[in-house]
Amino acid sequence: MLRHSIHAAFKVFLLLIATQFLACSHNPITGRSQLSLFPESTLQQQALTQYRTFLSQNKVASETINKDAQMVKRVGAKIAESISDYYTKKGLSKELQGYKWEFNLVDKNEINAWCMPGGKVVVYTGLLSVTQNEAALAVVLGHEITHALAHHGNERMSQAVVTQGLSVAGDIFTRNKEQANTIFKSVFIPGAQVGFLLPNSRKHEYEADRFGMMFSAMAGYDPREAVAFWKRMAAAGGNKPPEFLATHPSDQNRVAQLQKYMDEALRYYHPAH
Repeated sequence: MLRHSIHAAFKVFLLLIATQFLACSHNPITGRSQLSLFPESTLQQQALTQYRTFLSQNKVASETINKDAQMVKRVGAKIAESISDYYTKKGLSKELQGYKWEFNLVDKNEINAWCMPGGKVVVYTGLLSVTQNEAALAVVLGHEITHALAHHGNERMSQAVVTQGLSVAGDIFTRNKEQANTIFKSVFIPGAQVGFLLPNSRKHEYEADRFGMMFSAMAGYDPREAVAFWKRMAAAGGNKPPEFLATHPSDQNRVAQLQKYMDEALRYYHPAH
């Protein structure tokens, strides 16, 4: 049994290495090579379906009567505009193809927010008790949007496909829709965690922290609020597992990294924007 398990694990390892050579792409924002087996357009289509379903099953705050919903849309629009300007200046406008930004506040007493491929964003009302101001909300939105822009979901899905030994030829959403949707939901549904990808998840978190601060700063929000916000998050989190068992960095390590990124983010900060 042990020999069989080792052999199976070795086969998965070889498949992962071979696939990485065949399907690695270079992310122009993070500058990192990443495994990318799925067309962005396919993930955006799947995300739109899931997003519409989620909104239909939850209470969405109306921006006409809810000031918090207005704030979420206002901050989100500023960050989206800043990202568009940044990508244009970098000659990377095509990277935003298919992005149709939506920002919605959902009545859930959870400290959470997320962004799906194509710019579909949700903020839970429970998060606002921790953000407490627009600058902190901008940091969170920048962070979550970076996950989408950096194609972290595509990377995690691709690794899941390879690790499970699934065929990567053709469109898995066409050949095996049920299995593909299961993998998609394991990555993109709120609170999703893929246990065997924890180290990559922490790498993704650090990338989202760095560029999230930059994007919020470009939109005119003080990136220094990121440190205060994550300290409040730490206080709200209570007992947490050791870092090597968690998908997110430890609070101490995260704050230390934020401080390292601060000078870079502040170069983009112009309060009069």
